[in-house]
Amino acid sequence: MSDGAAAATPGLLRQPDFFRFWSARLVATAAGQMMMVALGWQMYDLTGSAWDLGLIGLAQFVPALVLALPAGHAIDRSDRKRVLAASMAVQLIVAAVLALGSWHDALGRTSLLALSMVLGAVRAFQMPASQALLPQLVPVESLPRALALSSSAMQGAIIAGPALGGLLYGTGAAVVYGSAAAGFALSTIAIAQLHPRPAQLSREPMSLATMLAGLHFIIERKVVLGAVSLDLFAVLLGGATALLPIFAKDILDVGPSGLGLLRGAPAVGALGMSLALARWPIERRTGTWLLGSVAAYGITMVVFGLSKGFWLSLVALALSGAADMVSVVIRHTLVQLETPDAMRGRVSAVNSVFIGASNQLGEFESGAVAAWLGPVASAVTGGIGTVLVVLTWTRLFPALARRDRLVRD
Repeated sequence: MSDGAAAATPGLLRQPDFFRFWSARLVATAAGQMMMVALGWQMYDLTGSAWDLGLIGLAQFVPALVLALPAGHAIDRSDRKRVLAASMAVQLIVAAVLALGSWHDALGRTSLLALSMVLGAVRAFQMPASQALLPQLVPVESLPRALALSSSAMQGAIIAGPALGGLLYGTGAAVVYGSAAAGFALSTIAIAQLHPRPAQLSREPMSLATMLAGLHFIIERKVVLGAVSLDLFAVLLGGATALLPIFAKDILDVGPSGLGLLRGAPAVGALGMSLALARWPIERRTGTWLLGSVAAYGITMVVFGLSKGFWLSLVALALSGAADMVSVVIRHTLVQLETPDAMRGRVSAVNSVFIGASNQLGEFESGAVAAWLGPVASAVTGGIGTVLVVLTWTRLFPALARRDRLVRD
């Protein structure tokens, strides 16, 4: 990387709009992670069921899946800044409802699942709006580094959010949710103050064909399809986030504060990797890096599942986050660089479905397998499955495996 390119990385954070966007993502992600720690612990306290922990993920995934295509079309026809600010504001309301319900001891299994569904519906708009808005804030040549720095904000929040949520939970769930509401309020204000460049918005009327355009776009580009589907199946099998309350309480015996550290551990590795990628971006053999990082993610999940020690579990999760961050930056950069501006909302919406399926549906899969085979078997078999997916994708998508440069000349 040239000296000028190196200097561009810190320079991005001196640009007011990018800094506001970066800060809003940092605070909102931390608030969301605090909520998820409290939701998981609260549900497990109420029911003691691995199945119900998985249902929280499913409750978020289903509405996100149903709304993804119309959300993407709406984002391509609307002011993306307003859509993103509105998403933050709705999450503020949900956090406030959870705080009041917890304060009055009025929340049960059904209400927690219902509010999780609202969060899933909101995130159908939030993630693609955020992804589509970023290219309007930075020059195209700075986009890979902007994505890495944006990811570093998210990962930093995933470190601080769960740890803070776990510590605050000792004073009551209402305190956690109230703090999250304050975070979403600050993020809403920051997004509302952005001044993005005008986007080339879609003027096509809503129809089945226009809503499916983002899906068709990805299917027709095999390298992009291979990258996003690799993440889908790998994390769907290998993710163990939903099982962390069980590991914290029943296997490692570290309580809610330990749960916060376990949830934040992947982000420690991811934060370090995202900062490294912002300074030294991957420029050659990107296909090899992508496939290798996902295989490494699967191996770390096997180690985590077999671990009986808290510190080894933390290290395994941190390494999983570092490996996953390589995949995230390569995949997001591929999608953004190859997508026309007028289609960014629809393509990002489809991409968010893949991400949501790998995360929320993966949580349901983990909970279901854990209820059947136990949490250790669920984590270990999922990690092995991730490695098998990488081997399969190497044969199914040879162009992805052979991809050299991320940004083509």
